[in-house]
Amino acid sequence: MQWTKSNDVLGTTNRGNAAESGLCTLCRADCAGRCETWASCLRGRQMLYPRDFGLVTAGSANTTHLGVNYNALRIQGYNYGARGLTNGHTNNPDHCLFTNVDLESSFGNEIKTKARLPLMTGALGSTFVAAKYWDSFAVGCALVGIPIVVGENVAGIDRDSKMTKGKIKQSPELDRRIETYMRYHDGYGAIIVQLNVEDARNGVAEYVVDKFGDKVIIELKWGQGAKNIGGEIEVNNLDYALFLKKRGYLVDPDPERPEVRDAFAAGGIKGFARHSRLGYTDLDSAEAVRENFMSTVDYLRKLGFGRISLKTGSYGMEALAMAIRYASDAGLDLLTIDGSGGGTGMSPWNMMETWGVPSILLHSKAYEYATILASRGKKVVDLSFAGSLAREDHIFKALALGAPFVKFVCMGRALMIPGFLGSNIEGALHPERREKVHGNWETLPKHIKDLGESPEQIFAGYSSLKKKIGAKEIKKVPYGAIAAWTLADKLGAGLQQLLAGVRKFSVSDIRREDIASANRETARETGVPFITEVQDETARKILSC
Repeated sequence: MQWTKSNDVLGTTNRGNAAESGLCTLCRADCAGRCETWASCLRGRQMLYPRDFGLVTAGSANTTHLGVNYNALRIQGYNYGARGLTNGHTNNPDHCLFTNVDLESSFGNEIKTKARLPLMTGALGSTFVAAKYWDSFAVGCALVGIPIVVGENVAGIDRDSKMTKGKIKQSPELDRRIETYMRYHDGYGAIIVQLNVEDARNGVAEYVVDKFGDKVIIELKWGQGAKNIGGEIEVNNLDYALFLKKRGYLVDPDPERPEVRDAFAAGGIKGFARHSRLGYTDLDSAEAVRENFMSTVDYLRKLGFGRISLKTGSYGMEALAMAIRYASDAGLDLLTIDGSGGGTGMSPWNMMETWGVPSILLHSKAYEYATILASRGKKVVDLSFAGSLAREDHIFKALALGAPFVKFVCMGRALMIPGFLGSNIEGALHPERREKVHGNWETLPKHIKDLGESPEQIFAGYSSLKKKIGAKEIKKVPYGAIAAWTLADKLGAGLQQLLAGVRKFSVSDIRREDIASANRETARETGVPFITEVQDETARKILSC
């Protein structure tokens, strides 16, 4: 299957090959556009509609659905009724406007974490892209009011961090990540810090709780959707490679070997890959994993963490069932289930192409397993689905596929694009800031100049954000965060429209009945009925009475 690279109706195009999400398979920080997500960071909700109104008509080509994927799910429409009305609204047509749809969501066992959209980031950890654009990512998410995840190994690879007896005592980079988000946090959203094998060894949990207390959610990690080994980054500095090896990481090739140093000096080797260890290698059964997991959760609670989550990658069915059951039994606040296909870091390409369970299959089984637990009277942990999700229709479909257990959709690569784009625009408009914001452009591309040459003209969301935080404060906000606000405006408005179309005026009212399978293979694998079978019995009763 090959996804289309251009959309004439929206006026968008992909620089590279398109993935299922609509992003390019390789998303570059210096890209001059114009995929749909990229354009939405500038124009916001205007990107919901065909271009050149008054000169055009538009018709969908997306009516033949191949394979089992999120594109092969379609959203149902209903022609009467209204459900989930909130904030004093009634079913009067004057109240049943899509702009009145309530998108607020929450997750949590005993402590509820609220968000203004049912959306969160993927893990943005030790990759240099995450570090360079963190101000945009964190400020943007805090202003929008959605959770952001600090990924693995941030403290461990920080050259300015201090360790005593193998434990982190200072980590300026981890502090920066948390404090930048908290600067604009207003009670919606959350800062989540991941804990992988290396982080546990390095005492990251103890460091975080001692310094930030219950302001932070700690997240345990079982693998990733992009790869079935530990996380990687690439470094092109020999001294840094040696530093990482001394910190206890696997560095490949080994920078301490003389022949490797010679090859690096000669230019035959350009860089070194830093790897994390696999988890649970010393355990031989699901029961042993459960015991270790429960012990770890108990320890984190005793440290003082009031909220704990788990992120699991696209392993097989046994690991999926373990994650759902153990997270539920432990009373965790959130379980993020990450399907195969995409990575924000240095994932081996052919591993991404071939390993693990694709998102829709993994998510369908997660719903099935959660239903089994619920039918036995068990309280199921709140879920978040991740993997190849980037648009408002993806959010709707993922929430519906996993309803009522799924409360959030986790986006990785899509929510990084506004950080890249905004920083490039800021650097072009303000050359004196270019190095600080890691801008890649010297001048604005023509298609951005056509919008204007000031942030007020370029970003459709500028004025609404200015209203929220004031004219003085917006001058301090990175342009990447303004782009994130603008993208969120498009995603939120699009999701509101879809919800209004299914007569649901609260995102918490989404159900599986609101989607249908567009081919029978998808129906078989997901358990979502084929589109012409949905309500067919009801239709026949109307005809026969």
